[in-house]
Amino acid sequence: MKAILANDTAGLAALALPDRAPDHGIVSQALLTAPGLRATLFRFAAGQELSEHTSPARVLVQVVAGECEFSVAGEPRLIKPGELLHLPPSAPHAVKAVSDLTLLVIQATPPARA
Repeated sequence: MKAILANDTAGLAALALPDRAPDHGIVSQALLTAPGLRATLFRFAAGQELSEHTSPARVLVQVVAGECEFSVAGEPRLIKPGELLHLPPSAPHAVKAVSDLTLLVIQATPPARA
């Protein structure tokens, strides 16, 4: 997946996601990939799920449009547009789209210590 904005390039991203995610899969678009930082826009159709997983990064999730049931360590919560969710590294989490859903996910990984 190629990012719209590269490493240390300042710029404005033009988003090209379809209006709706296909019923058979989740659509994603990398917005920025840089050392220690990744921003990705995800589009889910209503009812689609992303099973429980973890990330080694610190994660921020913002609902841009729609609603989702976001489970952290097995505890579901309803997340709505404008709400921001923070996940510490390695927190188990899962997503289920309650309606058509667009999420902005930012992953931040601290630099390795020498």
